[in-house]
Amino acid sequence: MGKSRMGTWLLIAAAGAFAAPLTWAAEGYPTKAVRFLVGFAPGGANDLVARVVAAKLGPRLGQQVVVDNRAGAGGNIAHDIAAKATPDGYTMVLASVASLAMSPGLLGKMPFNPISDFSPVAQLVDVSCLLSAHPSSAAKTLKDFVARAKQQPGTVNVANPGRGSIAHLAFELFKATAGISVVNVPYKGGGPAVIDVISGQVETMAGVISTGAPHVKSGKLRGLGVTSLKRSPILPDVPAIAEGGYPGFEASGWLGIAFPAKTPAAFVKRMHKEAVAVMAMPDVREQLQNAGLEPAVKDTEAFRGYIQSELAKWTRLIKDAGIRAD
Repeated sequence: MGKSRMGTWLLIAAAGAFAAPLTWAAEGYPTKAVRFLVGFAPGGANDLVARVVAAKLGPRLGQQVVVDNRAGAGGNIAHDIAAKATPDGYTMVLASVASLAMSPGLLGKMPFNPISDFSPVAQLVDVSCLLSAHPSSAAKTLKDFVARAKQQPGTVNVANPGRGSIAHLAFELFKATAGISVVNVPYKGGGPAVIDVISGQVETMAGVISTGAPHVKSGKLRGLGVTSLKRSPILPDVPAIAEGGYPGFEASGWLGIAFPAKTPAAFVKRMHKEAVAVMAMPDVREQLQNAGLEPAVKDTEAFRGYIQSELAKWTRLIKDAGIRAD
């Protein structure tokens, strides 16, 4: 055998030797616990989604999925840790609309790039918002609310959980769509806002559906419209804003899973497969829906495209409305 042919065979053999461990690593993944970063403190909706999903992912993966709450900066601290982590498949983050689509427009300068620094795995849930009013309000319907806001611009007060929150921005999008002018009343969270609306201090409120739904059901608030494209299963009698003369209107928050950029595609594919299986489980769907969270799975490429379109949408809205974070 000539030297040239011998060299070729040696190169092929060497390539096979290196490829085998990589293939084995992909098939054997994971071999240790996976860290699941969450950008908010225990007890909220973000934490609930992570813990419900992690509890089911672990047995399917054959390794524990450990929820790691790194609260602060509207979720950006956890996302920054994830973006800078080793892309080995053992660190992932609960990707949120707040950090990947809203914060760039609100803050301008970010410690990470919401597109290039992450490898999306799958969207998990949508988080709808609710426009509601005190029962004594003259606004019995969304149409009434819009008519009054147009007849008396700048006089209708609308509470929200905080400037730059998903509920605030969703309502800003509706204001722009409907062509109305109202007075935003930002609070430090949805709890204080809903208390003041129930007590009659403020007439109307834009909040996440999980905050207002119990009070709509009890009659303490009147639901005027939800921001999801269709009616929410937890408030089936409250119409979607899209039904009220604004076809196609949708302004929902969302949560999903993302790895750091450059995580091996085989690991992304495995995690996506198991996440989709978990989200199809009836008990998982029930737990999330009872908390006002709507399962809404998107695959890897669809989720990547959705993040890009959401970033463009919210950045444009924030700029046009002149909104800045508190």
